[in-house]
Amino acid sequence: MWCDVLYHNFISLSFYSPKLVQPLFPYCVTAVPAGILCNLSASLFILLFLLKKYNPRFAPDLQPSHKILISKRPHHFRCPIFMPVYDRRKRHSIKGIIFDHRVDCHIAKAQYGARRAREAFAEVICAIAESEQAYVLAEADVIDNARSVVKAVRKQKNYQENFPVKYIQMESDDAWARDVGPTFVKNEDGAVRGIDWCFNAWGGKVDGLYADWTKDDRVAALFCNKAGYDMYDAHPFVLEGGAIHTDGEKTVIVTESCLLSKGRNPGLSKSEIEQKLKDYLGAEKIIWIPYGIYNDETNEHVDNVCAFTSPGHVVLAWTDDMDDPQYQMSSADLEILENETDARGRKIEVHKVCIPKNPVCITEYELSGFTFEEGEDEREAGERLAASYVNFYITNGGVLIPQFGDVMDEPALKAIGSLFEGRKVYPIYARDIIVGGGNIHCITQQIPQ
Repeated sequence: MWCDVLYHNFISLSFYSPKLVQPLFPYCVTAVPAGILCNLSASLFILLFLLKKYNPRFAPDLQPSHKILISKRPHHFRCPIFMPVYDRRKRHSIKGIIFDHRVDCHIAKAQYGARRAREAFAEVICAIAESEQAYVLAEADVIDNARSVVKAVRKQKNYQENFPVKYIQMESDDAWARDVGPTFVKNEDGAVRGIDWCFNAWGGKVDGLYADWTKDDRVAALFCNKAGYDMYDAHPFVLEGGAIHTDGEKTVIVTESCLLSKGRNPGLSKSEIEQKLKDYLGAEKIIWIPYGIYNDETNEHVDNVCAFTSPGHVVLAWTDDMDDPQYQMSSADLEILENETDARGRKIEVHKVCIPKNPVCITEYELSGFTFEEGEDEREAGERLAASYVNFYITNGGVLIPQFGDVMDEPALKAIGSLFEGRKVYPIYARDIIVGGGNIHCITQQIPQ
């Protein structure tokens, strides 16, 4: 049976200031592991971060609502994580979104697309607020801008504000809530705790994407402190929310390319990493697939290539083009998935969803609006982006699916939408998000209640 849970989701949206760069968002919309358990109710928290040079101040006045427990020993509190598989029979009560910033990943000037990126984030928030309450975490000098953009997009696209959007002040280095926010777990007694993984910008000194991730690594603990959630401190174990996906019934899917990368936990073996996941997440079965999406700078997070839609069912990013490098990667994943069972012994049914026919690549025009900090990974014009329709987000009333202006957009809507019968399908133009490196699921994070 599905676990009765409420999800709070964080969505990171970029509201840029003059020195900011494009649509950043390492705080994804959808819950790190998109929460999908039965009887869930999701709360979306949107974190907005100012897009200026790193500000030395750090989220002031964050007092816990009660004395929280910080523990290193999760073994007595084993429970499933909440990821993107939702029970179709129940609804979420709230959702959360994060409006973030990233000095290096998003276009700073309006003429380079910052306005479009902000509007894309705002549309995600508006779509969520039709069926769940949304909370936005933002820096002080960007909150007013966030409010105005969300209000304008709602009016322009005729979204209904059935649930309020609330704003909370917080700081970070980047905008991807899925990866820097806490992963929440819930036990049989209904107690909820957050997990504060060690975050090192997807690879640390080996192949991390930026040199200073101090604020990002504080976000999970800071949020648990502010919101009053007990927390497991998983440091120094490195993990991001986008690197795990669960069915809510003790099965977790990960990619070997990511979790076994040299920049994360080089001192641990594959079996030791698996045991860490089981200990903290309460999982009983870890399914390892080889690859993610081609050229995914996170070392190929699983949430961009494979996602549960319900227990025993997953969608897999696919291509029929044998000359595309994704073909061999997805084929290897498919072979594993078709021969696997979940924690309850069910065969995994795989639903293929083709990636865009025409590779989504960054342009010289888009790059002209970027600024890169010292020690940061830089991009080149023509570089292929990790565009995938699998990076969708599920709400109480619908499913938000990325669109790229490609001929495969419509087939993806139909394929994914058919797996969420009864939910409204929201096509969200996401090119202005993917330019920052992630997508809709990446800018959100859910919290069970």
